[in-house]
Amino acid sequence: MPHLLDAAAVRTWCALALDALGRAREEIDAINVYPVADGDTGTNLYLTVESAARAVDAVFDGHATGGTTAGAPLVPGLPDTIRAMAHGALIGARGNSGTILAQLLRGMAEVIANPPAPDTPDASADDAELLRTALRRAVASAYEGVARPVEGTVLTVAAAAAEAAAGAPGDAAAVARAADEAARSALARTPGQLAVLGRAGVVDAGGLGLVEVLGALARALSGKSSAGRAPRPWQRPPVPAATAAESCPADPVAGPAFEVIYLLEADDSAVARLRTRLDALGDSLVVVGGDGLWNVHVHVDDAGAAVEAGIDAGRPYRVRITHFGSAAGTAPDTRELVQRAVVALVPGEGLAELCTEAGATAVAVRPGEPPASGELVEAIRRAHAREVVLLPNDPELRHTAAAAAEQARTEGVRVALVPTRSAVQGIAALAVHEPGRRFDEDVVAMTAAAGATRYAELAVAERQSWTMAGICQAGDTLGLIDGDVAVIGGDLCSTAETVLDRMLAAGGEMVTLVLGEDVPDTLAERLERHVRGGHLAVDTVLYRGGRQSPPLLIGIE
Repeated sequence: MPHLLDAAAVRTWCALALDALGRAREEIDAINVYPVADGDTGTNLYLTVESAARAVDAVFDGHATGGTTAGAPLVPGLPDTIRAMAHGALIGARGNSGTILAQLLRGMAEVIANPPAPDTPDASADDAELLRTALRRAVASAYEGVARPVEGTVLTVAAAAAEAAAGAPGDAAAVARAADEAARSALARTPGQLAVLGRAGVVDAGGLGLVEVLGALARALSGKSSAGRAPRPWQRPPVPAATAAESCPADPVAGPAFEVIYLLEADDSAVARLRTRLDALGDSLVVVGGDGLWNVHVHVDDAGAAVEAGIDAGRPYRVRITHFGSAAGTAPDTRELVQRAVVALVPGEGLAELCTEAGATAVAVRPGEPPASGELVEAIRRAHAREVVLLPNDPELRHTAAAAAEQARTEGVRVALVPTRSAVQGIAALAVHEPGRRFDEDVVAMTAAAGATRYAELAVAERQSWTMAGICQAGDTLGLIDGDVAVIGGDLCSTAETVLDRMLAAGGEMVTLVLGEDVPDTLAERLERHVRGGHLAVDTVLYRGGRQSPPLLIGIE
């Protein structure tokens, strides 16, 4: 039965698209020959959609905890859901095709989140016209984001889909099916539009990924929660396992040597100047986003210059630089594998530096932007070890870490996940890490150290809410002990003292304090005096969390 274009349909779309890209990932990677034959387009698209799906799930989870209406859980509206999908794709976009897909979704969100007044009381007709308009805006937005558009690529496939949708009669499901069918036909024509595809005998990899995403949309709106493998009318026979990428290996002389990607906080005028500057440095330039947050992708020979351009424009972060020789397998990593490494997820740049100094591979986590499992797999690869201990340091990231661990195991890495729930538990685990021990013994010791560390966090309430400690108001200081709100206070210092007293009443030998960037040294000194004054045998250790860390983390061992 056809579904309306609502929040539930968007969530279903995300889930179906992620499933479809997961099944097609290897096939898409195998035919990836343009713009660089680095064999990662399927993986990049999967990670982009995974980030979008996580953002949508987070919006639904946030509403589910807000109570019920007439006994039913609260659900988000369509505007919030589609914006979350677009934002998740933007911050998680990978590679050329992933970045373009993120902009396509952003273009759709601009229309769907701000619909015009309905022309008719028929909701299905309004949904259909909304989808037609959204697809047109998506294509226009994507072309705006690409510095030098090339036909025979994902852009061509998207344009064909939007054109077919514009003339399709019926409800939103019929419009989506028309877009899907036109995209498949356009994809089949791409080998004749782009010479490199014709020589390799394949269709455009990014276009194939978009076909999977549009097919998922059609199924979501048609009420089909699953479907068999979509027909491949473009394959003459199927691409052999040797892969098209191997038949068109990356040539370091033929194009830039590096792919540079980063998120950028900057205003529109600075981004306009950045586009001009990066376009002169290399090719495959895609700059997408808006409202102060952008995703920048470019292929260059001078990676440092591309990053410096971003620094001049605003504040770049999550910078990823990939050498195409390594990505395509032409320059394998010849470093000797280390026996064991630790990969730790941490909130804040200061903690990331601390973990790095202790020998771990650190993944800095920004508030509201949880990493995708692919980022953790990359971190495990960077650790370049036979054995890896993974510290998620957040209960919300445990499933993501488990998925990354499973993927790494398929690549021959022995991975153990220590279920740390806070950065202070991760610090305790890292403190007893001993690479010379047997792997199992080391994991047991680290797990025991983490488990013996009670943890607390101080945060500022954003709105009025019910908590385990009563009703809090916006601006109140919340003291969370072992994940639950236990204290509601008026200021950081007094609330922290109350939290410390409650935790130390159960015993403890050492207090770890991790202070946020804006917390003054005087607060740390006062808390140290407070601990000494009431608990003479307890030592205090102080760290700075730096940018993006919570105001205060507390650990009691």
